[in-house]
Amino acid sequence: MSKAPSEPLPDLELADVEAAQTAAKHRHHPLVRTLGAMSEIADQTPLAVVCGVVIAGGLAARRDDLVRTGMRMMAAHVLANLVKRRIKNRVRRSRPTEVVEKDRYVFEAGESRNGNDTSFPSGHTAGAVAVARIVAGDLPHLALPATSIAVLIGAVQIPRAKHYPLDVAAGAVLGLAAAWTVDRIVPRPCRP
Repeated sequence: MSKAPSEPLPDLELADVEAAQTAAKHRHHPLVRTLGAMSEIADQTPLAVVCGVVIAGGLAARRDDLVRTGMRMMAAHVLANLVKRRIKNRVRRSRPTEVVEKDRYVFEAGESRNGNDTSFPSGHTAGAVAVARIVAGDLPHLALPATSIAVLIGAVQIPRAKHYPLDVAAGAVLGLAAAWTVDRIVPRPCRP
């Protein structure tokens, strides 16, 4: 693996890449593959559908509080996704699969040319954490399952060889920031 012909990786970055390489050894394990497939619920469109289902369910049940929660979930998801996309469009980082399978690694400023150079930050983690944080605040009885699912979605990205640990951490921070912003702009609903 090389970044540039004579340029060693900084210690933190090297540790990040080595951790991802070690975890990637499990990428073909049935449990990792199954959890990875399930984590696709946190991709942009499926997660927007989840938010939309909460809104629709609130409308059908005539529960303004659920409609508001669904709208807050959608706002946090969209905000996290917009910021994530802006970062990905300005930072090129090879996905761990590129390191593991092709011994190719880059982490630099610049426009990503394809999905193999869009590792930073983890969008699945950002969206999952943003939505889970809203759910936890608005529906405290669902805080533990929502948070657990978000943690699992982020964590499985590493052995799947989709992201490095720091990509997942950055995605989590981005998701928390998006939820925090939504909390400041759109207050939590009053519960009946």
